[in-house]
Amino acid sequence: MQPIKLQARDDLTLHGYVTFPRGSSGKNLPTIVMPHGGPFGVQDVWGFDGDVQMLAQAGYAVLQLNFRGSAGYGADYIHAGGRQWGLKMQDDLTDATRWAIQQGIADPKRVCIYGASYGGYASLMGVAKEPGLYQCAVGYVGVYDLPTMHTQGDIQQRGSGETYIKEWIGEREGLAATSPNRIAERIKVPVFLAAGGEDQRAPIEHSKMMEQALRKAGVPVETLYYDTEGHGFYLDAHQQEYYTRLLAFLSRSLGGATATTSTGGSNAAK
Repeated sequence: MQPIKLQARDDLTLHGYVTFPRGSSGKNLPTIVMPHGGPFGVQDVWGFDGDVQMLAQAGYAVLQLNFRGSAGYGADYIHAGGRQWGLKMQDDLTDATRWAIQQGIADPKRVCIYGASYGGYASLMGVAKEPGLYQCAVGYVGVYDLPTMHTQGDIQQRGSGETYIKEWIGEREGLAATSPNRIAERIKVPVFLAAGGEDQRAPIEHSKMMEQALRKAGVPVETLYYDTEGHGFYLDAHQQEYYTRLLAFLSRSLGGATATTSTGGSNAAK
């Protein structure tokens, strides 16, 4: 896992990390771009992350970017992400992906984008906004219809939640253009959606709306829904099914390893 630094298209300095598969040359690799959740006041840091290590073990380079809005770089950096869902925050991820390609790290024909919560939104928005850049997308417990955030979910139910949504995401009337479920016809690559029926932060209705829009647009989409899970899958059996499906999905587009069951009964990338 190595730190990286690059310039965004508006000259803002961006920081993040690339994790390389053990023993790789670090060049021309199948790559997963993995935007973090939050998004505001949250950051990726150097250290162990189970998803990242699993993907690296499966043969992927993993790119994590602290796009504008992330913590760790001062208040101005956080506020630079205000009302930039699908706009400059998304452009940062695009610029970082292109940087990884230009550096020779990422094989331009083998790049997917995968994230959870806000990261799920950014993944689906990424393939809608940049249809030629990624070969697939995964959205895990994500939000995909931004106007719905004004009416559903636990953020708007809080005392200052509606104000927060207006200040940091935007007024309801202007959010359709940056809602991936409303521009699904722009998506040209396979999508995998996973969500929990008891999720209050990102209600499962977001994933079902996204699925419906993708199917209407003729986009290949796979889903994994658990009625009893919330904002993330926590039961061992559900996690095993999810990660097995995830690795299989990514492998079909990028060629990485899939999950096999070891003699000890736990999944490992082989």
